[in-house]
Amino acid sequence: MTDEDEGELGAELAKLQQEHRDLDAAIDALHQSPAPDLLRLQRLKKRKLALRDRIAFIEDQITPDIIA
Repeated sequence: MTDEDEGELGAELAKLQQEHRDLDAAIDALHQSPAPDLLRLQRLKKRKLALRDRIAFIEDQITPDIIA
């Protein structure tokens, strides 16, 4: 993997982590509302899980394989 690839992955990782934090805040705000929209809440949680999977994949790509 080249330095350029790592830079691109790092930038994408930062963007995805920010979006994950934003979704977390939105989910918390929806939970606090008097009558939460359950369908919207479910969609936000599903998107958050997809982001978590993508973040884990990118972190695995950036972290070098260590053969013991």
